[in-house]
Amino acid sequence: MPDKATLRERIARRLFLRSLFLPFALFAPADTVKFWQGWAFLAVTVALPSCLEIYLYHRDPRVLARRLLSKEKRRLQKIIMLFARALYIVVLVLAGWDFRFGWTRQLPWPEPVWLSVIALAVIVATDIWFIVVLEANRFAASVLHVESGQTLAAAGPYRLVRHPMYLGMLLKWLAIAPALGSFVAWPACFLVIPVFVLRILNEEELLRRELPGYAQYCRQTPQRLIPFIW
Repeated sequence: MPDKATLRERIARRLFLRSLFLPFALFAPADTVKFWQGWAFLAVTVALPSCLEIYLYHRDPRVLARRLLSKEKRRLQKIIMLFARALYIVVLVLAGWDFRFGWTRQLPWPEPVWLSVIALAVIVATDIWFIVVLEANRFAASVLHVESGQTLAAAGPYRLVRHPMYLGMLLKWLAIAPALGSFVAWPACFLVIPVFVLRILNEEELLRRELPGYAQYCRQTPQRLIPFIW
């Protein structure tokens, strides 16, 4: 059983970092705090993940401990995650600049408010989806590894695609720019797709080699990330 005091400290540290980093990354480029999409985005990307961590802390500390892992051991995965974090910063800064200089507002088709609301709802829905995925796979860690005694997850959302957690993350990524009212930052969000593809392919090499039954599961569930596509 993970040490609960340590888990509490890590939850508090992550909440502090989110509360410090995200507002700076958004409002400094925007040069104003009068940015309602920014505040709404903070509400769903700071408060909701913290609520999810608190939920897991009470329901299943072992799952939470796996989700709080942050140090990748494989060199390629370290590079992939470093690029993903840098890309996240780029998207936020672009959205802030867009609000400041009005690039999207000057387009012939400025983003409607309803699209921001829908994108925010998608981000909320992905957090609910993550709970569903974690209920189906208690070994779903945030770093790539196979634990001793780890079992194969093939039920629930894992019948749809082999990597439902990444599916939720992809939807969340693609919702970031419209949630912030920025068409200009949207193309940068799509750059995460090859990141997920590379991470999945590298992860499946490990799973086929070290997780019993995974090769047969791949034959039963052919789609990796997007239903009926790939």
